[in-house]
Amino acid sequence: MTRNIKSHGSNHYELELPHGQLHVFANQEIYESFEDKVFEMADNNLQIPRNKYMGYTPDAHVGVGTCIGTTAVWNMKDGMVSPSIVGVDIGCGMRVHTTPLHKRDLQDKEVRRRLIEAIEQYVPTNERVNSNYADIDIMEVVRNGLNGLPEKYIPSQQWITHVEESNFRYDHAALEQLPPKIRKNAHGQLGTLGSGNHFCEIQYLEIAEEHKELAAQWGLYDGGVVVMIHSGSRAWGAMVGREHTKTIKEAMHLWGVTNPDPNLNYAPISSREGQAYLNLMYSALNFAVANRHMIAYGVQEAFRDLYGPQFEMPVLYDLMHNYALKEFHRGQPMLVHRKGATRALPPGHFLNTPVYKATGHPALIPGSMGTSSYIMLGREEGLKNFYSICHGAGRVRSRRATRLAVTVDEFSQSLRVGTDEEIIVNHRSLDTILDECPQAYKDVDQIIDSITGAGLADVVAKCKPMAVIKGI
Repeated sequence: MTRNIKSHGSNHYELELPHGQLHVFANQEIYESFEDKVFEMADNNLQIPRNKYMGYTPDAHVGVGTCIGTTAVWNMKDGMVSPSIVGVDIGCGMRVHTTPLHKRDLQDKEVRRRLIEAIEQYVPTNERVNSNYADIDIMEVVRNGLNGLPEKYIPSQQWITHVEESNFRYDHAALEQLPPKIRKNAHGQLGTLGSGNHFCEIQYLEIAEEHKELAAQWGLYDGGVVVMIHSGSRAWGAMVGREHTKTIKEAMHLWGVTNPDPNLNYAPISSREGQAYLNLMYSALNFAVANRHMIAYGVQEAFRDLYGPQFEMPVLYDLMHNYALKEFHRGQPMLVHRKGATRALPPGHFLNTPVYKATGHPALIPGSMGTSSYIMLGREEGLKNFYSICHGAGRVRSRRATRLAVTVDEFSQSLRVGTDEEIIVNHRSLDTILDECPQAYKDVDQIIDSITGAGLADVVAKCKPMAVIKGI
């Protein structure tokens, strides 16, 4: 594909593709690693009418219909919404809790193993096992988010205030469109991880020297132990995505609208189909934030089994990286799609949640299993990418290709198995999760270098893994 490339310096490339402009934020090493398919998919996306902006973060890689790592923007007045540029796991995102523990408290590998075993008692990792929260009304959760949870599951008000959004409001009448089976399939999944790249990880912190004061304000310190959670809306979001991909695809056929990629679907925001999707997407966002909340609740219960009933796990932050939200930019309302992209607002920005208005909020970026994760802070310059940064390392190999290219021994070495610094994993055999090894992903340090070098965000802390719980 022919593309003219303009470098804006500082890890920012602007590409003139046949159907519009694509902004790419990556250092040279990462940029040169992008396969042609990534740019072909961008050009397909740019054929959606009235697009106002499209950008890739350095973790961008091929997805279904749209690359993971995409930010795409339309005006609310006459723009489009695309389930393909949200993704199937609607509301998938990150959550971090602080603890009173220090790295030295978990230095003994046997302590870490006991902790994993305790967590698995509260957080099911097997897809066929329901959670322990049958008394929670799923419909209350999808209607009202965290406000739909029984009070006994809210350890403190801080668990409500320190999140990107606790309750996504929408027209609840839209729920009547969903098939009854969605409730059945989602029942019992609240508070469960799911499989694939979802995880719960016990980590310790290394604070960036230039941000020690900010880190202290956020309750972070060198050697402090934190809990990082990655999960989404489970069956509820998956079924919303599938149902409305089908509905919008049928509508596009009736409208005579085509695209080179049959997996790329979209509708006018103002259309019946567009409004139906947006309303039900918000229901999935409510499920997702409540799901991560209940996973964290279970993790806290596990810590209390080991350390006593007074053990507290304050929330640092909870945010999403698969969604479309109405945001105000350039003096007008816009629909910002982020598929595998994290919002990172700078200090003082009006979209910050109130508790982080002054400092800016923590932007939570997971690494691959066995590598560091990051806590970052958005910068003013991030406006050039609508305040979107990466959402992780980004796959460089498919699951099948990973299993062909990487051995269990190589995976074992990356987890430092047999050493005092071993990253303890809940799986008895690493072969079962080989496709999630670090070698399946890009180098997260290069991804972070791309983001900081582009001026989109700064590193506040590195999160070094000590123990990992993965779903089956």
